[in-house]
Amino acid sequence: MKSIAVVAAFFTVGANAIEVTPDNFDSLTKGKTVFLKFYAPWCGHCKKLAPDWEKLEKEFESSDIGFVGSVDCTAGGKPICESNGVQGYPTLKWGDPSALEDYQGGRSLKDLTNFSKENLKPICSVSNIDLCDDDKKAQITKYQAMAKDDLKTAIEEKEKEIEDAEKYFKTEVEKLQKSYEGLMETKESTIAEVKNSGLSLMKSVKKAGASEGSDEL
Repeated sequence: MKSIAVVAAFFTVGANAIEVTPDNFDSLTKGKTVFLKFYAPWCGHCKKLAPDWEKLEKEFESSDIGFVGSVDCTAGGKPICESNGVQGYPTLKWGDPSALEDYQGGRSLKDLTNFSKENLKPICSVSNIDLCDDDKKAQITKYQAMAKDDLKTAIEEKEKEIEDAEKYFKTEVEKLQKSYEGLMETKESTIAEVKNSGLSLMKSVKKAGASEGSDEL
């Protein structure tokens, strides 16, 4: 019975979710600030998050300014996951549908609800340029005036900068890990040598001497 329940849970994860795919992405998100969960049905953390996320989706179901939805990265939503650089599950992203940002906050229902109420509202974007400050408006105007190929190249260059930063971070973390492992080995080796050099026997002799002294009293 337990195995049947596990299998059932696997296939029902996201069953009540508002599923976002390339076919309905534009119609669901147009003119709205969005909050999306990128998931895989087999992911344990995704299953844990699912009930609260579905409550959040329900709360914003009829909103004219905000949208909360789910993207199955193993099925119809895979192209959306790939275009947004999703690498782990669940990944939460929010903001302008065409320029999503990583969500870094807490994942309790209270945290998600508070964040959504504060942030799922009209924000500066190409479709809401009237909400932008002068600097952002100037940037948008500049990019709109660029040739498509030039804009594509500029985007690729910026994405390469991010990719390089991630590679550098990974490389340095690996170096730190190796350094940590080396330091740990040195520490353990040193401790073992000190103990074997007579420390344990010294402690035994000291303890025995203290015990004999007590007996004499």
